[in-house]
Amino acid sequence: MDLKELINQIVSSPELHAKWLNSLSMMENTGARKISASEHQHLVDEIVLKHAAEEARHAYYLKSQIKKTGYEGCKTYLSHELLAPIQSFQYLHALDAAISRYLKNELGFTGNELKYAAYLLVTYAIEVRADDLYPVYEEVLKANGSKISVRMIVVEEQGHLEEMIQQMDKFFGNWKQHAVFVESLEQRLFEKWISAIRKTIQNQPEFA
Repeated sequence: MDLKELINQIVSSPELHAKWLNSLSMMENTGARKISASEHQHLVDEIVLKHAAEEARHAYYLKSQIKKTGYEGCKTYLSHELLAPIQSFQYLHALDAAISRYLKNELGFTGNELKYAAYLLVTYAIEVRADDLYPVYEEVLKANGSKISVRMIVVEEQGHLEEMIQQMDKFFGNWKQHAVFVESLEQRLFEKWISAIRKTIQNQPEFA
Protein backbone atom coordinates (compact mmCIF):
# COMPACT_ATOMS: atom_id res chain seq x y z
CA MET A 1 0.00 0.00 0.00
CA ASP A 2 1.57 3.29 -1.07
CA LEU A 3 1.15 6.62 0.71
CA LYS A 4 -1.76 7.76 -1.43
CA GLU A 5 -3.70 4.53 -0.82
CA LEU A 6 -3.01 4.78 2.92
CA ILE A 7 -4.28 8.36 3.13
CA ASN A 8 -7.30 7.40 1.06
CA GLN A 9 -8.20 4.75 3.64
CA ILE A 10 -7.71 7.27 6.43
CA VAL A 11 -9.95 9.86 4.74
CA SER A 12 -12.69 7.25 4.22
CA SER A 13 -13.12 6.88 8.00
CA PRO A 14 -14.30 9.93 10.01
CA GLU A 15 -12.53 8.71 13.16
CA LEU A 16 -9.25 7.91 11.44
CA HIS A 17 -9.38 11.16 9.48
CA ALA A 18 -9.96 13.17 12.65
CA LYS A 19 -7.03 11.46 14.39
CA TRP A 20 -4.84 11.97 11.31
CA LEU A 21 -5.59 15.70 11.32
CA ASN A 22 -4.99 15.83 15.06
CA SER A 23 -1.67 14.01 14.70
CA LEU A 24 -0.51 16.40 11.97
CA SER A 25 -1.65 19.32 14.11
CA MET A 26 0.33 18.02 17.09
CA MET A 27 3.44 17.57 14.96
CA GLU A 28 3.14 21.08 13.48
CA ASN A 29 2.71 22.46 17.00
CA THR A 30 5.76 20.54 18.18
CA GLY A 31 7.71 22.04 15.30
CA ALA A 32 6.62 25.56 16.24
CA ARG A 33 7.64 25.01 19.85
CA LYS A 34 11.03 23.61 18.82
CA ILE A 35 11.70 26.61 16.57
CA SER A 36 10.87 28.98 19.43
CA ALA A 37 13.06 26.98 21.82
CA SER A 38 16.02 27.25 19.43
CA GLU A 39 15.86 31.05 19.30
CA HIS A 40 18.72 33.15 20.64
CA GLN A 41 17.63 35.44 23.48
CA HIS A 42 18.42 38.54 21.42
CA LEU A 43 19.55 37.58 17.90
CA VAL A 44 16.23 36.55 16.36
CA ASP A 45 15.60 37.42 12.72
CA GLU A 46 12.31 37.81 10.87
CA ILE A 47 12.51 34.46 9.07
CA VAL A 48 12.71 32.47 12.32
CA LEU A 49 9.71 34.33 13.76
CA LYS A 50 7.79 33.80 10.52
CA HIS A 51 8.44 30.06 10.55
CA ALA A 52 7.42 29.63 14.19
CA ALA A 53 4.24 31.65 13.64
CA GLU A 54 3.25 29.77 10.48
CA GLU A 55 3.88 26.33 11.99
CA ALA A 56 1.69 27.29 14.94
CA ARG A 57 -0.99 28.56 12.55
CA HIS A 58 -0.84 25.29 10.61
CA ALA A 59 -1.36 23.41 13.88
CA TYR A 60 -4.43 25.53 14.63
CA TYR A 61 -5.79 25.23 11.09
CA LEU A 62 -5.49 21.43 11.01
CA LYS A 63 -7.13 21.21 14.44
CA SER A 64 -9.98 23.42 13.25
CA GLN A 65 -10.67 21.10 10.30
CA ILE A 66 -11.42 18.10 12.52
CA LYS A 67 -15.08 19.06 12.94
CA LYS A 68 -15.54 18.76 9.16
CA THR A 69 -14.86 15.02 9.39
CA GLY A 70 -18.07 14.57 11.39
CA TYR A 71 -16.18 12.90 14.22
CA GLU A 72 -16.77 14.19 17.73
CA GLY A 73 -13.49 14.11 19.57
CA CYS A 74 -9.78 14.95 19.27
CA LYS A 75 -10.03 17.97 21.55
CA THR A 76 -6.56 17.34 22.98
CA TYR A 77 -3.28 15.71 21.98
CA LEU A 78 -3.78 12.81 24.38
CA SER A 79 -2.64 9.45 23.01
CA HIS A 80 -6.12 8.02 22.40
CA GLU A 81 -6.90 10.98 20.11
CA LEU A 82 -3.90 10.44 17.81
CA LEU A 83 -2.86 7.94 15.16
CA ALA A 84 0.24 5.96 16.16
CA PRO A 85 0.70 8.22 19.21
CA ILE A 86 4.12 6.94 20.30
CA GLN A 87 5.66 7.34 16.84
CA SER A 88 3.85 10.65 16.28
CA PHE A 89 5.27 12.05 19.52
CA GLN A 90 8.76 10.64 18.95
CA TYR A 91 9.15 11.66 15.30
CA LEU A 92 10.36 15.25 15.72
CA HIS A 93 12.07 14.69 19.05
CA ALA A 94 14.11 11.79 17.64
CA LEU A 95 14.98 13.78 14.52
CA ASP A 96 16.08 16.78 16.59
CA ALA A 97 18.14 14.67 19.00
CA ALA A 98 19.94 12.74 16.24
CA ILE A 99 20.74 15.87 14.22
CA SER A 100 21.98 17.67 17.34
CA ARG A 101 24.31 14.74 18.11
CA TYR A 102 25.58 14.81 14.53
CA LEU A 103 26.29 18.54 14.68
CA LYS A 104 28.03 18.23 18.04
CA ASN A 105 30.07 15.10 17.38
CA GLU A 106 30.88 15.51 13.68
CA LEU A 107 31.07 19.30 13.32
CA GLY A 108 31.89 20.41 16.85
CA PHE A 109 28.99 22.83 17.27
CA THR A 110 28.05 23.94 20.78
CA GLY A 111 25.76 26.44 22.51
CA ASN A 112 23.64 28.83 20.47
CA GLU A 113 25.44 27.85 17.27
CA LEU A 114 24.40 24.25 17.82
CA LYS A 115 20.78 25.26 18.45
CA TYR A 116 20.64 27.36 15.29
CA ALA A 117 22.33 24.73 13.12
CA ALA A 118 19.92 22.09 14.44
CA TYR A 119 16.98 24.40 13.71
CA LEU A 120 18.17 24.74 10.11
CA LEU A 121 18.68 21.04 9.43
CA VAL A 122 15.64 19.77 11.34
CA THR A 123 13.37 22.32 9.70
CA TYR A 124 14.86 21.56 6.28
CA ALA A 125 14.15 17.84 6.70
CA ILE A 126 10.60 18.55 7.83
CA GLU A 127 9.94 20.89 4.92
CA VAL A 128 11.22 18.33 2.43
CA ARG A 129 8.76 15.83 3.92
CA ALA A 130 5.91 18.34 3.98
CA ASP A 131 6.58 19.12 0.32
CA ASP A 132 5.90 15.45 -0.40
CA LEU A 133 3.15 14.60 2.12
CA TYR A 134 0.73 17.53 1.95
CA PRO A 135 0.29 17.54 -1.86
CA VAL A 136 -0.63 13.84 -1.74
CA TYR A 137 -3.09 14.52 1.08
CA GLU A 138 -4.62 17.43 -0.85
CA GLU A 139 -4.98 15.22 -3.94
CA VAL A 140 -6.85 12.59 -1.90
CA LEU A 141 -9.09 15.23 -0.31
CA LYS A 142 -10.06 16.56 -3.74
CA ALA A 143 -10.69 13.07 -5.13
CA ASN A 144 -13.04 12.33 -2.22
CA GLY A 145 -14.89 15.64 -2.52
CA SER A 146 -13.88 16.55 1.03
CA LYS A 147 -14.78 19.88 2.61
CA ILE A 148 -11.24 19.91 4.00
CA SER A 149 -8.32 21.41 2.08
CA VAL A 150 -4.63 21.81 2.91
CA ARG A 151 -3.80 23.80 -0.22
CA MET A 152 -2.74 26.81 1.88
CA ILE A 153 -0.30 24.65 3.85
CA VAL A 154 1.13 23.20 0.62
CA VAL A 155 1.93 26.67 -0.70
CA GLU A 156 3.43 27.93 2.57
CA GLU A 157 5.55 24.82 3.14
CA GLN A 158 7.01 25.19 -0.36
CA GLY A 159 7.97 28.74 0.55
CA HIS A 160 9.48 27.54 3.82
CA LEU A 161 11.68 25.04 1.98
CA GLU A 162 13.04 27.72 -0.33
CA GLU A 163 13.78 29.96 2.67
CA MET A 164 15.53 27.14 4.55
CA ILE A 165 17.79 26.44 1.58
CA GLN A 166 18.74 30.13 1.42
CA GLN A 167 19.48 30.18 5.17
CA MET A 168 21.60 27.02 4.96
CA ASP A 169 23.54 28.46 2.04
CA LYS A 170 24.53 31.38 4.25
CA PHE A 171 25.27 29.34 7.37
CA PHE A 172 26.82 26.10 6.11
CA GLY A 173 27.91 26.86 2.57
CA ASN A 174 28.28 23.11 1.82
CA TRP A 175 24.87 22.27 3.26
CA LYS A 176 24.10 19.55 0.68
CA GLN A 177 26.48 17.05 2.28
CA HIS A 178 24.62 17.51 5.56
CA ALA A 179 21.26 17.28 3.77
CA VAL A 180 22.08 13.74 2.62
CA PHE A 181 22.47 12.65 6.25
CA VAL A 182 19.37 14.39 7.59
CA GLU A 183 17.11 13.25 4.72
CA SER A 184 18.21 9.64 5.22
CA LEU A 185 17.58 9.94 8.96
CA GLU A 186 14.17 11.55 8.46
CA GLN A 187 13.19 8.88 5.91
CA ARG A 188 13.75 6.12 8.47
CA LEU A 189 11.69 7.95 11.10
CA PHE A 190 8.93 8.69 8.58
CA GLU A 191 8.76 5.03 7.52
CA LYS A 192 8.53 4.00 11.16
CA TRP A 193 5.65 6.45 11.68
CA ILE A 194 3.79 5.34 8.54
CA SER A 195 4.30 1.66 9.42
CA ALA A 196 2.72 2.27 12.83
CA ILE A 197 -0.23 4.03 11.18
CA ARG A 198 -0.70 1.10 8.79
CA LYS A 199 -0.85 -1.31 11.73
CA THR A 200 -3.43 0.91 13.43
CA ILE A 201 -5.61 0.87 10.33
CA GLN A 202 -5.28 -2.89 9.92
CA ASN A 203 -6.75 -3.27 13.40
CA GLN A 204 -9.85 -1.27 12.46
CA PRO A 205 -12.91 -3.51 11.92
CA GLU A 206 -13.79 -1.88 8.58
CA PHE A 207 -10.32 -2.62 7.17
CA ALA A 208 -9.63 -5.95 8.84
